This record gives sequence, structure tokens and C-alpha cells, in this order.
Amino acid sequence: MTENKLPSGHTRIDTLELRGITKRFPGVLANDNVNFEVRSGEVHALLGENGAGKSTLMKILYGLYDPSDGEVFLNGKKITIESPTDAINHGIGMIHQHFMLVETLTVAENVALGLPSSRGFLTDLDKVSQRILELAEIYGLKIDPDAYIWQLSVGQQQRVEIIKALYRGAALLILDEPTAVLTPQEVDEFFIIMRQMVADGHALIFISHKLHEIMDICDRVTVLRDGAKVGTKNVSDITKSELANWMVGREVIMTRDLDEINRGPSRLTLENLACDSDRGTPALRDVSLKIHSGEILGLAGISGNGQRELAEAITGLREVTKGKVILEDEDITHFAPGKITERMLSYIPEERMRDGMIKNFTIAENMVLREHHISPFAEKGFLMLKTIARHSDDLIDKFGVKTPSRETKAGSLSGGNIQKVVLAREISRKPRVIVAAQPTRGLDVGATEYVHAQLLEQRRDGTAILMISEDLDEIMAISDRIAVICEGEIMGIVPRYEATPEKLGLMMAGVVPEEN
Repeated sequence: MTENKLPSGHTRIDTLELRGITKRFPGVLANDNVNFEVRSGEVHALLGENGAGKSTLMKILYGLYDPSDGEVFLNGKKITIESPTDAINHGIGMIHQHFMLVETLTVAENVALGLPSSRGFLTDLDKVSQRILELAEIYGLKIDPDAYIWQLSVGQQQRVEIIKALYRGAALLILDEPTAVLTPQEVDEFFIIMRQMVADGHALIFISHKLHEIMDICDRVTVLRDGAKVGTKNVSDITKSELANWMVGREVIMTRDLDEINRGPSRLTLENLACDSDRGTPALRDVSLKIHSGEILGLAGISGNGQRELAEAITGLREVTKGKVILEDEDITHFAPGKITERMLSYIPEERMRDGMIKNFTIAENMVLREHHISPFAEKGFLMLKTIARHSDDLIDKFGVKTPSRETKAGSLSGGNIQKVVLAREISRKPRVIVAAQPTRGLDVGATEYVHAQLLEQRRDGTAILMISEDLDEIMAISDRIAVICEGEIMGIVPRYEATPEKLGLMMAGVVPEEN
């Protein structure tokens, strides 16, 4: 291997620089004269609140957007990137938060998609599979080229995305929220892969809201705020609290002491609940839980162990095959979603973009989606537009939604801001029960702090909250009790003060610790 070559055989990128990058959209200055540099053999974190301009900057680097102003330099030479093809040809790859894979195809077929071929797709697959195995061996990416995507865990699917980029010659990888969908164990494995890639000379750009991960894996960090660069520092020269304050421009509460619980009667009861997955296989097996007034019951588990199906069964979005869902004293097991909503059960869905909003509606319309037909938002069949406007403006301000106007179409918002709209709507209803699935996934520390504060305020007001999260730090921070789900079964429930990451991790793996 020559000095400027990677173990994969592709050319190393010594430095890549963005100089004076500015991007203007109608009514929005997304990037304002931003300078950014990443070097071979380092992990450089890009940090900022939702709407700070991180995604825009990286989409410019990857050729998805054209900059309004600014230049890109590769190894000191000015280059032009007008499309993802240009980026790939320059050795730049991007691992998107939402994977670009076809579930019904194999790993090799997914890697081969889009590759130029002169000998026929099936013939080329043999070479593709061989190259996949070579890359997997070099970088510790254990994967079967013949496995179908639907058979793989989320962590394994992410490895396929990495192999796709490496196959195409990526020397620099943009990692957009790469740990957002991973379990703690998968995060550890992913960091091992990252360290191997950096040791071999790759340059990695790491976009994340998880400060402890940045402190663990990154060498340098650049912070953006309101589209402008705040600064760049070595991670070794800054603390997590300082980084959070730097990012949001104020002091951030990193930990919270819970008030003494004032638990009331059961608001939501699940009795021997069972339902099937989308494939018709059992997803839940005899799940029994009680969530009381004035408490947060956290549900921990590895992704894909029945959490989504449980939330959908409770909210009327999935057929229950056995058991009951009882809201206070009323059996709502087979109620339609609208009827359940009328009984003041709020739902914060895991897939907010798909299930929590209407893209072509304005922010204001989405803010009242549940209650647009009743007072105070409607009277005698007419929408009270001024009331809706005031309500929307208040929630936009409180939740820090970055938008030019309440009349902006919700589909044009960043992923984090879409989450804020859904959270604002559901929490502001003052419901009796909240089912919150991954309530802070993809949110920055400032927004996460606010969401936690709002959930705790609802708790103090007597709301019963089921919080489903794959973030153990979040689960342990604001839950009163913690239930653990594995393969559709509840492995146990522990009080917050007895919970440890080790104990919960064992239960998430299906092992119930012996009682002392």
C-alpha cells in the first residue's frame, strides 16, 4: 500500500475544506459564510441545534445543494461538486440517517444498484460479492452478501450502507446521526468500526446531538448556531457542559432530580395484550402493564422488539389479537384512533414525518390537527384563524421551531423541527395519557431539555406517561419505573433507583437478573 492509498486501494483525502459557504433559501439564510475543514485520520464532529445549518452544509458537500457562495478545496485544490456523483468521484460518501436500501434485495444487489455494468447484472454480482467480503474483512464489517436486507438488524443495515460507500471509493464519510437508530451494544460496535477506519486514514464527519458520543469518539468539533460557525475546538480541550452551552448560547441543564412521585390511580392498563407484526408473526406476547396518574413509565428495549407495535396497539393503529387496553375504566381495545384521541390520549409517534404530520399542511394547520374541529379552534363549523395563529405562534416560540412563518409547509422543515411540531401539538393538549415513542430522537440538547421539562410538568399535573425510548440515559433520567421489553415480552419492571445500565442491558438481551 502506497503512502497516499487506503487499505481499500482508493486514494486518501488528506484535507477537505469548505471556505465561506453561504446558502440562501427564500426567507432563510441556512449557512452564513461557514468555514469547515476535515483531515485524514480524524473524526470531526459537526454540532448544532436543529435548524443550525448542519444538514444544509453537508448536502452542499455531497452535491445535493448548490452553495449561494463559497468554495470547496480537496487536498488544496479547488473542486466543483454539482451532484452526488461528483462527490462520489472525489471520494466523498454519505451515510444518511434513513437508510437508502431495498428490503427485498440482497446485500450484494443493494451494493450493485446504480453501478455501471457492461456484462449484465447477475454476472457482476459475483464480483460485487467478492469485493464486499474483501471490504468486510479490511474494516471489520461482518456481513453476508447473500442476506436479504429485511433479514438484517438495523446495525447490520448500517454496515451495508458503509460498504456501499466504500465500494464506490469513499475516503471521506459523512455520518448523519449514525447512532440514532442503534442500541447501546450496536453503538459500541460502530465505534470500533469508526476507529479502524480512522486508523487506516479515512476522514469522518460525525453529525450527532449526543454529546457523550462526541466526547468519546471525536477528535475535533465544530459548532454551528443560526447558520453561522461559532468555532472549532479539540474535543480534549472542552467539557460536555461547555460544549452544550456553546451550542445553544446559554446554560443547559444536563441532569435533573425528579420530584417525589405523587402517583395516583391507574390511567392506562394493558391486560395480556398481544398483536402481530406487519409480516403476520407475533409481535407482542401477553403484555401486561399499568401506567399511573402522575408517573412516567419508561419502556426500554433493543429496536424491533415490539415497541412500535405496542404503541400502535394502544392508540388504535394496530389490531389487537388478544387482551385489553383500558383507559381509566373504559375498554378502548378496538376503538378507532379518532375515538381514542377524543378521550385525551396523546400519541407522539416514532415516525413523525410519516405518522405525525401532513407535509402539505402549514405548521399552523399541523399544530391543531387533532382539535381543528372543536372550540377554541372552530365555532359553528368555521375555523377561528386568529386563535389558531396565536396558538401556533406560542408553540413555535416555546418549542424553538426554526421556521420563517407559521404558514410554512411542514414538509419543508428539517427532521428535528418536524419532531418539535408534533411534540408541541401533543403535549399542549393537556392529555390524560401520553404515549411518547422516541420523544427526543434527533433533537439537540436544548430541545431535549425542553421536552423532558414538558413531560415532567405533565407528570406533575397528573398525566400518565408511557415513554418508549432506546436511549438508556433518557430512560434512567426521567422515568419513575422502567419496564424492559424483549421479543415482545415484558422481562420485568424496576424502580428508577434500582436501575443500572448493566441490569437493564441484561434484561434487554432477554436475561432476567436473579433476585438478591
